[in-house]
Amino acid sequence: MAVPLLDLTRQYATIADDLEQRVLEVLRSGYYILGPNVTAFEKQAAEYVGTEYAVGLNSGTDALRISLRALGVGPGDEVITTAFSYFATCEVISELGAKPVFCDILYDSFNMDPEDLKARISSRTKAIIPVHLFGQLCDMTAIMEIAGKNNIAVVEDACQAIGATCPAGNAGSIGDTGTFSFFPSKNLGAAGDAGLLTTNDQKIAEFAVSMRMHGTVDDRYRHERLGYNSRLDAIQAVVLSVKLDHLDRFIEKRREHAATYDNAFRNIQSIEPAVEIEDFLHTYHQYTVRIKNGKRDSVFDRLRNTQIGCAIYYKVPLHRQPVYEDIYSDISLPVTEKAAEEVLSLPVFPEMTESERSEVIEKISEALN
Repeated sequence: MAVPLLDLTRQYATIADDLEQRVLEVLRSGYYILGPNVTAFEKQAAEYVGTEYAVGLNSGTDALRISLRALGVGPGDEVITTAFSYFATCEVISELGAKPVFCDILYDSFNMDPEDLKARISSRTKAIIPVHLFGQLCDMTAIMEIAGKNNIAVVEDACQAIGATCPAGNAGSIGDTGTFSFFPSKNLGAAGDAGLLTTNDQKIAEFAVSMRMHGTVDDRYRHERLGYNSRLDAIQAVVLSVKLDHLDRFIEKRREHAATYDNAFRNIQSIEPAVEIEDFLHTYHQYTVRIKNGKRDSVFDRLRNTQIGCAIYYKVPLHRQPVYEDIYSDISLPVTEKAAEEVLSLPVFPEMTESERSEVIEKISEALN
């Protein structure tokens, strides 16, 4: 049996009638960029996340980029984040002339280690970007306390975590801004590129609205700052609006798959199941295990050869990327580096069948015996 890592066509089939009707309405309207459908989605998303404002953008990368600019990050500043993330997290810091400062992660959650964060703060630290990896929030209670004591802004990289919660609040509602990606493979995925910036700060929201339209304010032909072309188009907005109505159901199915995996993998040597922190709601954008004893790559190859979808996020940490090799050659992040050698993500998409789930468990067991 072939088991894909993700099959977006199955999700489409469950909501096709509503989705196609809404998309056709947009096509017939002739109003394709921004407009009432984008405004309606922004309101819906803000209510879901729990913020006063939400600004639709063309990617999660731009949400990060615009957040940092709104907070005044620039040359000479330092921004602390983790090296166990997608490249966009640090790319936007470097683009603005600031320096990414990498701290280590916690072993169990793969998220920012608050104690190591404290050690990385300097007089130049302007912002912190905690990355809510794989669908589970960082320890935002601790991170916000550290940021508050040091007067440092916080940008939540919630690109993988919409719908996740922790005692401090919902993903994207806790820091100065929240940033979301709606790349098609995300739990809430568009039919192309799309993103969102959330905030409770009116000035940040207004800045983001200006930045997505080439730095205009009120008059589209008066440019008060250098901005971007980062508008969310109406078709993506209605696709996201339809899917957002189903998101909690999608998450619950992911959690069901994850719970079954957890129970099965506890009895298999050389594998550590994904960890859900107590009082946190994990949305399982990825179900990521550790394959111990140096067996990860061989297990990955075995699964792929038997047509079981799997992936390694992230095999090369950010501080070891070629573009940074001369800057961070002397930095050691032992927990991050160990994770990069051991992690393996398995199929967990909502429409996955019980038989497919069982097949994954069986093939993992065979690969480790």
